Amino acid sequence: MTEKRTGIIRFKGNPVTLVGPDVTVGSPAPDFKVVDNGLQPVTRDSAKGKIQLIAVVPSLDTGVCDTMTRKFNQDAAALPENVEVYTISVDLPFAQKRWCGNAGIERVKTLSDYQERSFGLNYGVLIDELKLLARSVFVIDVDGKIAYREIVSEVTAEPDYAAALAAVRALLA
Repeated sequence: MTEKRTGIIRFKGNPVTLVGPDVTVGSPAPDFKVVDNGLQPVTRDSAKGKIQLIAVVPSLDTGVCDTMTRKFNQDAAALPENVEVYTISVDLPFAQKRWCGNAGIERVKTLSDYQERSFGLNYGVLIDELKLLARSVFVIDVDGKIAYREIVSEVTAEPDYAAALAAVRALLA
């Protein structure tokens, strides 16, 4: 049976349930299988040996998700090539591709968890009631361990961008 956790996040002030384990800093990063905008599979090992900054959003077609992805895209431009920056949502890959084209997103790769919800389930950020992913940020080090994790307590709020980027920079030092 899949673990369900309550009391962690709210959506528009109302408590919601997260499905999956509580992934903690220092633990091995769980595997996942999502698809890119061309429907090609992407897994945790697709960026093996690189630092991964993974921004997780409910839907790119909402204001906060749009802002979050644009902010990480802007900040990622200053990061070296050994840092992969992903935004993962359950939006269809076609919608993600359209959104990226309209938003001028080039450094962040948008990935879709619509098929299996494996990222949401394995990282404990699938919202049971909505079948969307909870707003969160994960940084995975080159050894495949979780170096940073933030699950934003209110889904409609923005993450701590500075803390996530500081975690990436600490791994680069």
